[in-house]
Amino acid sequence: MFNSVGTLLEQANRGDAETQYNLGNCYFYGKDVEKNYTQAAQWWAKAAERGNAKAQNCLGWCYDNGCGVRQDYVQAVRWYTKAAEQGNAVAQFRLGECYNYGKGVGNDCSQAVRWYTKSAEQGYANAQNDLGHCYDNGLGVKQDYAKAAMWYTKAAEQGVATAQHNLGNCYNYGKGVEKDCFQAVRWYTKAAEQGYAYAQYNLGVCYYDGEGAARDYAKAAMWYTKAAEQGNANAQFALGLCYYDGKGVRQDYVQARKWWVEASEQGHAKAKHNLRTLLFIKESFPPT
Repeated sequence: MFNSVGTLLEQANRGDAETQYNLGNCYFYGKDVEKNYTQAAQWWAKAAERGNAKAQNCLGWCYDNGCGVRQDYVQAVRWYTKAAEQGNAVAQFRLGECYNYGKGVGNDCSQAVRWYTKSAEQGYANAQNDLGHCYDNGLGVKQDYAKAAMWYTKAAEQGVATAQHNLGNCYNYGKGVEKDCFQAVRWYTKAAEQGYAYAQYNLGVCYYDGEGAARDYAKAAMWYTKAAEQGNANAQFALGLCYYDGKGVRQDYVQARKWWVEASEQGHAKAKHNLRTLLFIKESFPPT
């Protein structure tokens, strides 16, 4: 153990909560000491008991994920709540998630919105995106597309891929903002470049249809491929069409069948239908 950790240990043993929190970080990240999640949780627990909000949030996360302690959603909620009530934005977001998904507490979308709002107003991007989703779908709050777009924008500008995709949808369909396919492509692209499969598929659609961007079947097929390889059924179906029609890729019934099989295995009805069509075509070929 390095001297810096040894100094922290001396101070932590004297009961300094901030030092106990920092020592927990050292064990969690393996900074100047061997990584040890159990030790991290123990030091965060000591700091949390002394009222340190950051440690309370971290301890809540440990219980939430079963890291260094036995997984216990009720305990997670307990510690998130203590940190959230002290204004910790991350804990407020995580507590909102607990209410949203009914983890350790009864499902309560109104309480989820309450905590998302507190966190979002402090600028926490993930909370801004989830709050936008609540307004978008009327979950725990009256549906309001304009507010949804506002919160998505705040999160999107901080680089949250899901929010960038959601904002792209707002512009694509004119939900809460004026319809603008060029803006839709802009935001889909940002999310797609981060590897977000839904955005990759939607960006492919934009290129395929020539909406918000010049029609480009090759780019459409490229983005469909990226999403399809992540398991997006709509992209798998669309990529199959590209191979079937030879749009953006060389015509290849084998590849078309491959992607339609993958989509159909996820229950994609059109892929199932097209597989039957492809079988009919194959059976119609004259024998060689």
